[in-house]
Amino acid sequence: MPTHSETQPKPTACLALADGSVFFGHGFGATGETVAELVFNTAMTGYQEIMTDPSYAGQVVTFTFPHIGIVGTTPEDDETADPVAAGMVVKWDPTEPSNWRAKDDLTHWLAAKGRIGIGGVDTRRLTRAIRQQGSPHVTISHNPDGVFDIGALVAKARAWKGLVGLDLAKGVSCTQSYRWDEMRWAWPDGYTRREGAGLRVVAIDYGAKRNILRCLASVGCEVTVLPATATAADVLALNPEGVFLSNGPGDPAATGSYAVPMIQGVLASELPVFGICLGHQMLALALGARTVKMNHGHHGANHPVKDVTTGKVEITSMNHGFTVDSQTLPKGVIETHVSLFDGSNCGIAVEGKPIFSVQHHPEASPGPQDSFYLFERFAAAMQARRANNSN
Repeated sequence: MPTHSETQPKPTACLALADGSVFFGHGFGATGETVAELVFNTAMTGYQEIMTDPSYAGQVVTFTFPHIGIVGTTPEDDETADPVAAGMVVKWDPTEPSNWRAKDDLTHWLAAKGRIGIGGVDTRRLTRAIRQQGSPHVTISHNPDGVFDIGALVAKARAWKGLVGLDLAKGVSCTQSYRWDEMRWAWPDGYTRREGAGLRVVAIDYGAKRNILRCLASVGCEVTVLPATATAADVLALNPEGVFLSNGPGDPAATGSYAVPMIQGVLASELPVFGICLGHQMLALALGARTVKMNHGHHGANHPVKDVTTGKVEITSMNHGFTVDSQTLPKGVIETHVSLFDGSNCGIAVEGKPIFSVQHHPEASPGPQDSFYLFERFAAAMQARRANNSN
């Protein structure tokens, strides 16, 4: 008669933390190993969007919601061409998808994209550890043979330098400029194209999500996307009516070494400027503020944010491990939004000028439409400037 251990499936994946903790589970997706920072995300939907969000570069995502994989995957939900998150950790192994939009299942999709998944992990225990100790450095490994050199995996996690001081925007940015005209998804036509002339917007790609660009197009913007390393001269040569600073990964101070001079050059032109996530942090740095690394960051679709200028509370999507230190905001720059979880900064604006940014993701629809007004505000600022220039 087989023993209990003989009836249990043999672990085929493990997650080794820099402190020596090891979590075993069932591997799916690609095989191999990857070193990264470990974060947790509390969203109940959108796992494909999360895995393809360039802001997750250099990170393995632990999903606190157990039913990951149930709706499969579809190319329409990709935020960029390939997954950027280093891997995923889930409670229950992915099952066959049950959704009419599914084109593939999560396991095959991850394998095709070269990303590792591990299931059967106590994600509640893992999440508590992240909250208490901060986002650890980890090695995630998937070996169908179930053979692991634990000491070597822990050593690799300990040797990894982490995200502080690391510029990742260049690695996920486009390499050449392109135009964008696809608008937000709407029933029954799906994605449609914006036609005709619009408000000329230059979007700086630090790791831009497609749905942000769709939201810009949907409020009438004629979008030209430039690489993260674009200069102020590159931007202004396109004669924009507004400049958008996108989301992205890594340490904002490192990316700021080349992004801040560009932004300061744009600010001198008095153009409307709108930033999201890393773009928000880049704008803050360009205005003279500082950013700091958070203990475990904000990652989820249930984050309450208060607009202190109106008193309105929005339910937002968050994905950031660094934050703007509101105590360093210079005179003339006001704090417009704050997190109701921990009071951290979630938005700024320059007094008397159409220059503003937010830490959260208004395009991700967790509210579901609580924050779309930000795109409309940006478009209105450009329309007002156009009207003033025509007088």
